[in-house]
Amino acid sequence: MKNEVEVKAQKIYKRELTKKSARILFLLLLIFVSIIYLVLYVVYQGGKFTVSLDKNLSNRKNVFLSETGKFSGKTRELSAETIHYMDNISINWLPEDIDQEKTGSHNGDNYIAYTFYVVNAGKEEVHYWYEIGIDDSILSVDEAIRIMVIRNGERTVYAKKSAVNGEAEVGTKKFASETFAVLEQRKNFKPKSKDRYTVVIWIEGDDPECKNDLLGGEIKMHMDFTEEHIDKK
Repeated sequence: MKNEVEVKAQKIYKRELTKKSARILFLLLLIFVSIIYLVLYVVYQGGKFTVSLDKNLSNRKNVFLSETGKFSGKTRELSAETIHYMDNISINWLPEDIDQEKTGSHNGDNYIAYTFYVVNAGKEEVHYWYEIGIDDSILSVDEAIRIMVIRNGERTVYAKKSAVNGEAEVGTKKFASETFAVLEQRKNFKPKSKDRYTVVIWIEGDDPECKNDLLGGEIKMHMDFTEEHIDKK
């Protein structure tokens, strides 16, 4: 009888220990998942596509950003609205006058479009760099991404180099590097003048790298205007 009681007690103890261990394991797993979710939220949902101007241009040169192009309401940072889902489209589906539609965010079906101004309110001619950096790319979605930059009506489309021959995709200019999609210098920006920019981002369905493997991919980018370019690699 005594042995039977001891066996039952051991079984109950082991059962309770197993339950307790399972609860602790579940709690640790929940904490781990929560941390991962928080990091992903901050990286991908918490941050919009931003356009920033460095302090040298704004403080010393009196150059600033504006959604309206007016010389009032100076700012050093703008935020474009993003879209949570983007299917592949063709460049031919974009509106022909996309850079003249409106200022600010004017996204369409499966593309991001943002129009703004760089304004020289100073008294001297300025040279500046503009760059679009790739912060992160999940599932190599950058392989089929297209970025169109329209400056004062002049259009340039940027894409990652072809995975087949390493050359530029048809009708595009190659990404500047693995970290910079766009890297250009604007020279002779005269006083009291404005540069109008429209940035359009989409997934090009005609790109050979636009495959099912990209489903669920994400990309995070930002745009900077600087007096000097510093290679951050």
